[in-house]
Order: sequence, then structure tokens, then C-alpha cells
Amino acid sequence: MNASPASRGSAGPRSGKDRLILALDVPTRAAALALVAQVGGEVGRVKVGLELFTAEGPGLVRELRAAGAEVFLDLKLHDIPNTVAGAVRSAAGLGVRMLTLHAAGGEAMLRAAVAARDTAQPDPSAPLHLLGITVLTSLDAAAMAQLNMPGPVEARVVAWAQLCRRAGMDGVVCSAWEAAAVRAACGPEFLIVTPGIRAAGAAAQDQARAATAAEARRRGADFLVVGRAVSRAADPVAAALALAAEAAG
Repeated sequence: MNASPASRGSAGPRSGKDRLILALDVPTRAAALALVAQVGGEVGRVKVGLELFTAEGPGLVRELRAAGAEVFLDLKLHDIPNTVAGAVRSAAGLGVRMLTLHAAGGEAMLRAAVAARDTAQPDPSAPLHLLGITVLTSLDAAAMAQLNMPGPVEARVVAWAQLCRRAGMDGVVCSAWEAAAVRAACGPEFLIVTPGIRAAGAAAQDQARAATAAEARRRGADFLVVGRAVSRAADPVAAALALAAEAAG
């Protein structure tokens, strides 16, 4: 039987800085390391996503870990259970702290991921937390209807979050607009990671369901993924400090 997320201990952050995850949405190792050198001290974790991982691979993750960075590996795994289990074991071996999988992969896939993590976990004091991707923040109700998934986005997010919890996952990635409903449905120990965080007054860009750090926190998010709000700011360090202050609330 899979352990519940609560039984593995809370991974909840303790400060506004700890809550921030800096998205390394850049194409090269050099650009990633430069961004970490500039801003990494003002955030709790860094996120390596598809663009950077495809370009630089596990070697960069190992380099970030060797430098002391807590890494969120955002690969959005979605495949048959055996294949996903193998990828989870590989991620555990890299020492990353968070890994994403699509909730739409189904309960068997999610349970296989949890079982693989539980047998491959290299360091129980620094556990790998598995997060289900619910509905991408670039999608709205119209886009979901085009995918033949009609109905309220929030209902879909909550249903997939509950599926993830049943499968033994540690939390989900969802927009701030669904965070309160997920918290109510899944309880206080279930992790909620919110992307699409923007600075107050900034444009949402390609995020259909973006929010400010303060809004995300009010709705129950634990971790906030910040990207362009920091990396493209005139003063990235000042932007990170301001977002951490908002996230502390």
C-alpha cells in the first residue's frame, strides 16, 4: 500500500524565499548557470524544464545539485507505467527534489511512479516529491472544449488532484485559481505548486490563468514558480526579493 503524502512528512516551505521556484527557461547551460549565479540565492529551488533538459541533459542537473541547488525537474512524464517508473528511478538517482507527471496518464501510471520512487529513493532526508500536472495554465475553458473536455476547468483540476492523492502522489501543479478548491478537496499536507506567477500589474503573457504571488498564497499555494517575472525584470534580484515578500504572506 502506498504511503500517503502526509505520512512522508510535510515538504511545505517556511519562508517567502523558500516558496519561490525559479524557472530556468533558457536554452543553454551557460545561460542557466548565469541566471542561478545572479538570482539563485534569493529563491528556494530552481526548475529545469523541457527546453533546458533536452539541450543539456542530466549533466546539468548533477552540476546544479553539486552546487547546492534544490532542483525541480519539470518533465511532465506521460507514458505507459513501466516507462514512467524507469524515468522516476533515474530522476531519483539525480537527487532532484520534485518531479512532474501528467495526471492524465491515469492511476496505474501514477502508482507505478510512486512505487518506483519509494524503492529508488537515495536519501530519505531529502525526498523526491512527485507532482501531478492537472490542467496547464495556458489552457482555458474554450481550449478544454476543443480537447473534448467540456465543463469547468476547476472541476477537472480537482478531480485529477484527487486521483493523484489516491495514487500516493505528494501534490499537484495547478493555477492559483484552482488552488483553494484543491486544498479543500485534498487536505493541508497535499502540496500545491502554482506556475504562471507574475509581478503585480504585469501582463499575463501566454498564461491564461496567471496570478500574482499574493493571490496564489491567499488561495493556498505552497510553492510559486516564477520565470519571466524575474528573469526579464530590469533588476532580477529586486524582482525576486519583491516576490518573496509577497509570498511570505
